[in-house]
Amino acid sequence: MKIVLEKLSSTLLEEVNYTLSNGSETILLNDLIGKTISLNFTGTIFCSKCQVITKQSFGQGFCFSCFNTAPEASPCIIHPELCQAHLGIGRDLDYEERHHNQTHYVYLAATDRVKVGITRSTQIPTRWIDQGANAALIIAETPNRYTAGVIEVALKDFFVDKTNWQSMLKNIGDESIDLVEEKWMAHEQLPSDLAQYFTEDEEVLSLKYPVQNYPEQVQSMSFDKTAEISGELTGIRGQYLYLNGNQVLNIRRHTGYQIEFNY
Repeated sequence: MKIVLEKLSSTLLEEVNYTLSNGSETILLNDLIGKTISLNFTGTIFCSKCQVITKQSFGQGFCFSCFNTAPEASPCIIHPELCQAHLGIGRDLDYEERHHNQTHYVYLAATDRVKVGITRSTQIPTRWIDQGANAALIIAETPNRYTAGVIEVALKDFFVDKTNWQSMLKNIGDESIDLVEEKWMAHEQLPSDLAQYFTEDEEVLSLKYPVQNYPEQVQSMSFDKTAEISGELTGIRGQYLYLNGNQVLNIRRHTGYQIEFNY
């Protein structure tokens, strides 16, 4: 079947369940673990925003024009401290009002290290699942994206803000991490004007992924280099498929790529 790739959807039960969408049809990928699948790139890439065919994908699935104009590709998506939606400034004020002038949370997530990040209230726990976190904990609740971004910047001297994808995929974790303790250490570092957004909630969410066995090394695959990718599906974590144990394919990285999917 032909599928235009988009971010894997996920739900959290005893472990994370992943689905791949094909229009109105969804495929539960967890059911395919242990089976051979093939993903063959047709050579066609669609812009995730305007749906035109593009020779190259920018950002997370945009044509060049949409990458420079779409609110989903605004600089504040990567750098939320640059958001100006609270000032009534943005690429699309209706979009900004719906997505940026809404409650945002600052959180700590654990893999091999402690990471600080932000997300909208509607993206919990999806955001943590997409990053492949072992566990996560909310540390602050803010009225908009900008304020959450300012808190994140204030904590970057003490916590990383990017996931080490190779360590995550190899399940290299620091079991000594205590997110509750890290949360209160973060509180001590916040300026007084930002400390007002700090929450006292100490609930840690632990996440388990459908992976048969974690590899010692991983080999990243890409449709830009290999049009035909196939093998036994041995696990899923974050937005990555594990094939044949140690080969990994980032589905979100290939948003808009049209493939033939067979299993």
